[in-house]
Amino acid sequence: MSKYIKGGDFVAESLKNKNRKKNTNKRLIIYSIIIILCLVTMKIFYDKASGPVSLYNPKDIDIEIPSGSSTTKIANILKENGLINNKLVFKCKVKIEKLDGKLKAGNYIFSTGMNLDEILSKLSSGGKDGNVVKVTIPEGFELKQIAYRLDELGLVDEKKFLEVSKDISKFSDKYTFLNTIPKDYNLEGYLFPDTYEIDINASEEEIIEIMLSRFEQFYESDLKNKAEKSGLDLNKIITLASIVEREARVDKERSIIAGVIYNRLKIDMPLQVDATVQYALGERKERLLYKDLKIESPYNTYLHKGLPPAPIASPGAKSLIAAVNPSDVDYLYYVLKNDGSGEHIFTKTYEEHLEAQSKK
Repeated sequence: MSKYIKGGDFVAESLKNKNRKKNTNKRLIIYSIIIILCLVTMKIFYDKASGPVSLYNPKDIDIEIPSGSSTTKIANILKENGLINNKLVFKCKVKIEKLDGKLKAGNYIFSTGMNLDEILSKLSSGGKDGNVVKVTIPEGFELKQIAYRLDELGLVDEKKFLEVSKDISKFSDKYTFLNTIPKDYNLEGYLFPDTYEIDINASEEEIIEIMLSRFEQFYESDLKNKAEKSGLDLNKIITLASIVEREARVDKERSIIAGVIYNRLKIDMPLQVDATVQYALGERKERLLYKDLKIESPYNTYLHKGLPPAPIASPGAKSLIAAVNPSDVDYLYYVLKNDGSGEHIFTKTYEEHLEAQSKK
């Protein structure tokens, strides 16, 4: 037998080797794609599981973590109360952050709008005690009302709080969405209405930052993309939303009222909103007098066309969403019904508006 491979056999063997390499490369590519797809899927799942259960419509939930609770028991309590999306991801996060055995027992108020990082941060710090005050800031509150309520609870000095809120530069580097606020105005409209737990030793500046952080969270997740497509800068959107907040009394009308405001802006028609005059007057009168409508102020939308220079109150989530999702209507007028429903009669022409006023 010859110890040499014949020419034909050598070629055949080379082809086999090439085919083996090709098949091996194909398998490697397929395996790589499968691994990448698995990793991407796991990342998407992990991000979703680590996020808030309900960011758009968050609710506060009181829970107790008993002394000696294991990570598994804490995960069960959080899941049962609708505060986390996935128990396994929670436990993995605890391991990754090396917090196993470091989560503290106590009474807590969690929000369904909190993500895992925020929940773990709170569990690491410990439950509420006598040093924490729970405070609710309602939708439609003005800055001065927020300051008064916080002062009433012993959390701030009202005058100092209002002074700090005028210094936008203290916060604009960290919260860049504040850069559209006109010069010489304050944080009116940007302190997000919500329920907060505030340490009694927190400074006025720290409390403002807590509320701005809550606004930023909502802005980034629910408002930013649509706001950028609206054609208005953020300050105008917040201003418009604040008018909707003060004018709308039932949720289903918020986007309709926003639509009316947009319609008036489009045709350069004065907004003539009573709530802006009330803000200019510094008081919320039930009935405005004719002389009130003549007050000289950039907030008087009877005298000055367009939106006021800044918000007139703190709009809530629903009014903010309405401001970037106005209803496609052709109404220019609305008047409050006199039946206690809180609903309005919407009309297209001034004649119809006068008729609606006489029938309300």
